[in-house]
Amino acid sequence: MSNSRRHIILYAALGIAIVLPYVGFFCLHKWYTDKAGDIKNARFIIVDKSSMTLSLFDYRGVEMMNIPVACGQAFGDKQKRGDMRTPEGVFSVASIEDASSWKHDFGDGNGEIEGAYGPLFIRLNCGEHKGIGIHGTHLPESIGTRASEGCIRLNNDDLLLLSKQVHPGMVVAVLPSAEDAEVNKILKTK
Repeated sequence: MSNSRRHIILYAALGIAIVLPYVGFFCLHKWYTDKAGDIKNARFIIVDKSSMTLSLFDYRGVEMMNIPVACGQAFGDKQKRGDMRTPEGVFSVASIEDASSWKHDFGDGNGEIEGAYGPLFIRLNCGEHKGIGIHGTHLPESIGTRASEGCIRLNNDDLLLLSKQVHPGMVVAVLPSAEDAEVNKILKTK
């Protein structure tokens, strides 16, 4: 091998040895910055059936929102479809869906009601319980009461504000009230 060829190979190896740590540092810095951004956007929701509120917290545990809700008419943890109970436990957001054109028949003789779910439906992964979500309402006076068929109901304006902070995969915990806990004890003995 000629002397000039050895010099070229030596300079190329030296250049790579000098530049490579900087490239590695740059890639590591980008990865860290992306992960830190994910953490800053990490949020979770707690629905408290005793206070009939939904609270949104950031990754540090600082409360960002606290809004009134309505939940299932019946006390206790959801057992089966149609039992009018809101499921309790730790779930996650499956999707955020446009519900503005959805209708629902509450079985009260009034037929299908337009806008029953408000503008959006935040669908939850609740295991075997399908069709449970956080949504708006056509009955704002029901907020703060046990009025739903199992979902978590919000005023439409609150739902729109919340939806800007929610993403699929987000954790949602639903906590029982004392009355729910008592009913749960009875249900377990049956």
